[in-house]
Amino acid sequence: MSASRDTNTTLLEFFKALADANRLKLIGVLAHEPRSVEDLAAALDLDSSTVSHHLKRLSHVGLVSARAEGPYSVYALDLEALQSMARDHLAEEALPRLAGDADLGAFDRKVLATFTDAGGRITAFPSQQKKALVLLRHTLQAFEEGAVYDEAQVNERLARFNDDTARLRRSLVDFGFMRRDRDGGRYWLDGVGLTTQPGSGTERRAADDDGSVHVIPRTGDSIDDAQVRALVDADRDR
Repeated sequence: MSASRDTNTTLLEFFKALADANRLKLIGVLAHEPRSVEDLAAALDLDSSTVSHHLKRLSHVGLVSARAEGPYSVYALDLEALQSMARDHLAEEALPRLAGDADLGAFDRKVLATFTDAGGRITAFPSQQKKALVLLRHTLQAFEEGAVYDEAQVNERLARFNDDTARLRRSLVDFGFMRRDRDGGRYWLDGVGLTTQPGSGTERRAADDDGSVHVIPRTGDSIDDAQVRALVDADRDR
């Protein structure tokens, strides 16, 4: 059994145990202090057998535990079990695992099969924004992370996908896939190379007019639009 299936099974059992108004009330009461079945039955106005059934469900997923006190069993809420469940299965980094074997790329492949030809060229632009974004992501393969391009170089690369390069270029900027400087003369992939980390091995590169790509040493600082142009020009003069 895969780890994702184990996680999903655990969560399903956990949420099924919580999927009852009276069991939620039991947890709320036990959050105040441990209580016996008789005390819980009185607090919720239920008979003892019904309370015992609910406690069995909660015990099965580890939310409550019991200890003997004379002739009675006293139940307590296991807060550590709740915290462990949240930490192990509901943390932000753990949630993507719930997808299991779901085909996350199926929608993109369907859109590309509909709106591109065998060579990957865009044959039509969909009216739905969600589908249009798939096509824009498709064009990003023509650009290198960390490289800076002038408008002609951007158009040259986009022409591989469709002759309406102006539309594609504007859309890449409008939807945040690319950024351009204030003069509109330089473009780069958004969020890539704007801040370099010392020791990361990342280098900033810029494409020259002849198509060659210049390597600009890391600075360790955020690079704004003016600095991008300065670095490109300085590298070209070397």
